[in-house]
Amino acid sequence: MQNQFVFKRYEVKYLVTDEQRARIERAMAPHMVADEHGESTICNVYYDTPSHLLIRRSSEKPIYKEKVRVRSYGRLSEDGELFVELKKKYKGVVYKRRIASDAAHAEALLSGTCMPSSQIEREIAFTVARYEGLAPACYIAYDRCAFFAEDDRGFRVTFDRNIRWRSERLSLAEDTDGEQLLEPGMSLMEVKCAGAMPLWLVRELSAMRLYKTSFSKYGTAWARSGADVTAPRTNLVPLRPAQPVYAPAPIPYPARIRTPRHAAQAHVA
Repeated sequence: MQNQFVFKRYEVKYLVTDEQRARIERAMAPHMVADEHGESTICNVYYDTPSHLLIRRSSEKPIYKEKVRVRSYGRLSEDGELFVELKKKYKGVVYKRRIASDAAHAEALLSGTCMPSSQIEREIAFTVARYEGLAPACYIAYDRCAFFAEDDRGFRVTFDRNIRWRSERLSLAEDTDGEQLLEPGMSLMEVKCAGAMPLWLVRELSAMRLYKTSFSKYGTAWARSGADVTAPRTNLVPLRPAQPVYAPAPIPYPARIRTPRHAAQAHVA
């Protein structure tokens, strides 16, 4: 059952107007179905170091970056369920690991005061130990509509509107208010797939002249806060990112074996 909390996919983002969104939804109708829950509010608290190392590194657009966050669907109730997520991006591929938890266990795991009990918890604990002083840094909520391909639930298209953020009251149990990140009438569309997009969607996006964009909710919110996310590289603590344990390890090429000429000739003879 835990496999449902492991994701490896490409995520392509587009900023669309209400009119463009309506046209895309019409094009999706023969191929995709809406999530049975309808539009839902997703709440997130992003964790970072006191010097905001994670978002600073992410702003440099490296080939490897990672984020740590907790997520709930709607405002978290006293005994509600949340998710602790570790999201990594390596050479354009997104790897996401998450566990379902209650608030107390999530807090203990993210503060390094509990013993991890699963592979995913060990990966989260490793990240907590690696980045000293991880703590809540930014709250982001948005209203999402999700669609799934009828023949492949791994292919998804989501629309996020009313994206709001704040840098205080960093708790999923608080109200979901905040300052808007997008202009009125705009949505962030994300196409999430394990491989290539279906041809019908490529044709529709091309006909609309819609082009992918680089948009980070946390990064945009932090930039709006007035912080310097483009600080010189020398301000950062040197850190060599580790290969994600769940990413395929590179296969080294074998060293070329040089055969002495006389040996080769003898073999041919």
